Amino acid sequence: MAEPRLNLPMILETPERQGDGAGGYRTVWQVVGQLWAGLSAVSGAERSGQAGAQSVVTWRIVTRGAPEGDPRRPRPEQRLRMGLRLFRIDAVAERDGDGRYLTCFAREEKRT
Repeated sequence: MAEPRLNLPMILETPERQGDGAGGYRTVWQVVGQLWAGLSAVSGAERSGQAGAQSVVTWRIVTRGAPEGDPRRPRPEQRLRMGLRLFRIDAVAERDGDGRYLTCFAREEKRT
């Protein structure tokens, strides 16, 4: 298997609940750190949204490996940010048997 090209800086963010002062909460995103990644599209589809049809793209994002429990290891509830683009992580798997690289399967979120 060829070595992946990790040439894109991405920011790993994790969700945190923050009280809204009225008994509820809101989700705020805290920066965990920066990862270098490779990005490739997996599939695309169209779905109905409030403003009409929306494009949904699934991405494969490869990063350096990190052991379970390490804060640098992406998790499914987290997201990666690249400039204004946001990628919600659906699943994470080792790319190779040695665990040197991880593959994050993610959906690009549209900002509203």
